[in-house]
Amino acid sequence: MASLADETRWMDATEQAALVSAGQVTPAELLEAAIERITDLDPGVNAVVMRWFDEARTTASGPLPDGPFRGVPFLLKDFLVAYAGQPRSDGNVRLKKAAVPATADSAIVARFRAAGLVTAGRTNSAEFGSLPTTEPAAWGPTRNPWDPGRSAGGSSGGSAAAVASGMVPVAHASDGGGSIRVPASCCGLVGLKPSQGRVTLAPDGDESGPGVHFCHTRSVRDAAAMLDAVSGPGVGDTVIAPPPARPYARELGAEPGPLRIGLLDHYPWGEAVHDACATAARDTGRLLESLGHRVEHGFPAALADRAPGSAAGLLRTVSMGAVAARLAESLRRPVTADDMEPINWALARQAREVTAVDYARALEGRTLLRRAIHRWWADGFDLLLTPTTGEPPSPLGAFSGSDLRAVGMRSRRAVAFTQPFNISGQPAISLPLHRTADGLPIGVQLVAAYGREDVLLRVAHQLEQARPWAGLTPPDVPAS
Repeated sequence: MASLADETRWMDATEQAALVSAGQVTPAELLEAAIERITDLDPGVNAVVMRWFDEARTTASGPLPDGPFRGVPFLLKDFLVAYAGQPRSDGNVRLKKAAVPATADSAIVARFRAAGLVTAGRTNSAEFGSLPTTEPAAWGPTRNPWDPGRSAGGSSGGSAAAVASGMVPVAHASDGGGSIRVPASCCGLVGLKPSQGRVTLAPDGDESGPGVHFCHTRSVRDAAAMLDAVSGPGVGDTVIAPPPARPYARELGAEPGPLRIGLLDHYPWGEAVHDACATAARDTGRLLESLGHRVEHGFPAALADRAPGSAAGLLRTVSMGAVAARLAESLRRPVTADDMEPINWALARQAREVTAVDYARALEGRTLLRRAIHRWWADGFDLLLTPTTGEPPSPLGAFSGSDLRAVGMRSRRAVAFTQPFNISGQPAISLPLHRTADGLPIGVQLVAAYGREDVLLRVAHQLEQARPWAGLTPPDVPAS
């Protein structure tokens, strides 16, 4: 007879919540099933780096909010968000050792709690979220459940690997340049990046920047219901996305209408991408045409201009300089090369050479790029279709080495299709519609106009119905 851990392993969060609502299982039983899976599977994956099982058991056994995901086991990314009474390391060796507990929840954590989720720990993240792979010195590499020799993507690779391997049905993720969508593509999941200002970053984040919080899910319906649960402004927010006309969950099954969709099947500056990624985008275009949409080759011309991208790179450099300054405050001493990974230390040192004028001009460049990208949608397109990444999941170690310039160049190529829409603030989603010849996941990305998650979710659900992926699961990863 199958155990509850086996029976619920591939259920999405909506189905698990329905079991609790119907009285068929208790939250405590669902949590124990998840703990069993984490204990059995994680040695070969290294997705869950902090385990809060005893606290989670207390939470699951007590009164839970009657939210849409009441009793569903959940994991938080080890980056940025605070969980009262527990530490975070941001993937950094020094912060890991310090293990300073948070005094209060971040706003989104409070919303996860209100949704009824039971948080069992933290997932692995690239140090300070800086790379499109999850191999921090603090915790070691997260392995892709589809192939343990390959990356799970980054920086939210731990969350993606935990969901893809069936440990939990949903996990928190964040995205400042592709960190939700790239791991979703690598691990065969749904990865929605909401519009800038859709989900508050309070109390510490800045909604005017490129970063957003959300999650990795197995199904579009989970993404829609979760967006309903956690979206909305927080205290002090100044960038606030327009509210939806109705709950996002009600968009699923709604007729999206014939849409005009642009197709970009190569790097914006003209180079070819991996054949599997280009094929994935083109095949999805044909599928969309069969569903009544108009698909044509085309994309915002601004994406091919490297100058604004250089501005974004400078802003990233300055941001790492600020990270180093905050780390110094935490350590109560100056930061040295031993305190940060080489790529991040190099960026932090470069930040010292950036002038105030350089920074102001970079902000101007980002603004100009954002407006130029938005113009393409304003001129009549509804969606842009691209590969999520330009190549299949990379081998572990591909983003390491002493040649920091080469690491930086490879990183920029990895987020070529995702980062522009952090700059523009638009919603984008990676869908697990394709596989390589040897079975690795390949994601395709859809991008909507600012604030139009409704359009994005309608079409994503339409594609999910036309080409279901729920039955596509990775082989079990042997314990290391």
